[in-house]
Amino acid sequence: MHVDGSVSGNAEMGMSGVSGPDTVAAWARVKRRLRAELGEDVFASWFARLELVEVLDGTARLTVPTRFLKSWIESHYLDRVLNTFRSEVETVSRLDVSVRGPSAAARPVPSVPKTASSAASPLARLQAAGSAMPSHGDGLNVSEGESAQAPRGEAGGDLNGAPLDNRLTFASFVVGRSNALAHAAAERVARHDGQGALYNPLYFHAGVGLGKTHLLHGIGHAARESGRRVIYLTADRFMYGFVNALKTQNALAFKERLRAIDLLILDDVQFIQGKSIQAEFGHTINALIDAGRQVVVASDRPPTELEALEERVRSRLAGGLVVEIGSLDEQLRASILSARLAAVQVSHPNFEVSPTVATYVARAITANGRDLEGAVNRLLAHATLTGTAVTMETAETAIRDLVKNREPKRIKIEDIQKLVASRYNVSRSDILSERRTAAVVKPRQIAMYLSKVLTLRSLPEIGRRFGGRDHTTVLHAVRKIDKLIGEDNVLNDEVELLKRMLQD
Repeated sequence: MHVDGSVSGNAEMGMSGVSGPDTVAAWARVKRRLRAELGEDVFASWFARLELVEVLDGTARLTVPTRFLKSWIESHYLDRVLNTFRSEVETVSRLDVSVRGPSAAARPVPSVPKTASSAASPLARLQAAGSAMPSHGDGLNVSEGESAQAPRGEAGGDLNGAPLDNRLTFASFVVGRSNALAHAAAERVARHDGQGALYNPLYFHAGVGLGKTHLLHGIGHAARESGRRVIYLTADRFMYGFVNALKTQNALAFKERLRAIDLLILDDVQFIQGKSIQAEFGHTINALIDAGRQVVVASDRPPTELEALEERVRSRLAGGLVVEIGSLDEQLRASILSARLAAVQVSHPNFEVSPTVATYVARAITANGRDLEGAVNRLLAHATLTGTAVTMETAETAIRDLVKNREPKRIKIEDIQKLVASRYNVSRSDILSERRTAAVVKPRQIAMYLSKVLTLRSLPEIGRRFGGRDHTTVLHAVRKIDKLIGEDNVLNDEVELLKRMLQD
């Protein structure tokens, strides 16, 4: 969709249309600014896989890998991306976002390892389920071109789930010290042909870009090869399917068919929200485990920190094998980088990176595998667009913003409540209570404001964490504090101090 509202179709295109190295550099600055302004979590969720194709006649053509990402960016961030791009390239007057196909040249490197993009606020999409529910294309109940009101097949819709990426197999997964246990457990579960299930549920948790989703897809591929019935879902697809089943009055069929499988793989479980959906998720997990069916789950945090889920669901998830995938050490980063460079050279035989440059990149980029993939793509773009060899100077320029990237500290609402309560000489129970004295209301509203700006929690979830308050109460508090800090320098300084204390 253009920023002026016209719709573009799908596209399979690469970086060859980019106007030149200056445009590539400008686009790198745009993404660097978006990362700095929006924060690492939001950037990784929505912009990490946004690629520039070309700038032609004032239109910057961008691509993303899925229709869902396209819809979300167009609905929430298109103007922001355009304004940021325009500040770097004055001739850009509009954006055209399209979906690239699986063979698009813009992403020539297999993701090793890779995580699925996170959804910053799935509940916001569910609240608009009536007429504004985004089409996922290959989602749980809706096929390409079908509406949510017309599920195909028998009642309950198609439960094939999300498609598995053919590139993400055990064969392409690079094993190192930080992920060896997770890889071994994944292979054991995928190839288990005995009675019952192993390590049920198997639960992976790790930060962005450390290989959770790669392992989930590898499990799915191997299990299907052995004839097992497998469904792979992200949390937002699970929620979309359940809401759609309620709308079409097929909820019972949805539940029965979901529980009739051999293996359920669920990614990004931290984003499951909504009381009825959480309840159905818990019932489904219990039913599958009690029936001896295998459940594999991945999240960005351990089960005990899934604050949105009920205690009994968290306890059930923690009752299996919980495996943390650690950060990538230098040896593993070098192995991943080597595999990606080799994959690129298959389609670009003249593309060469010296061992010295490869060693520098592997040492400089420490955050995750996704940034390593981005580094390879940038080096390839510089080499093909300029026709020059990749030097150390080229590499330093190409990955400068990736080197500066650091994983932000994860802040919990409970920590915010405790700090604010201590700062204003009240107790945390006061903040969660119904008391309406000025001494309690002000810190309560500040804590709600900080919870909104420093976490990815939705307004309803924040309200629930503040004594079961309605989301409109949270929204009022956020707007009030936002207005006051613009008028009161003392309050602004207080809030900024609290932010720094929480982020340090």
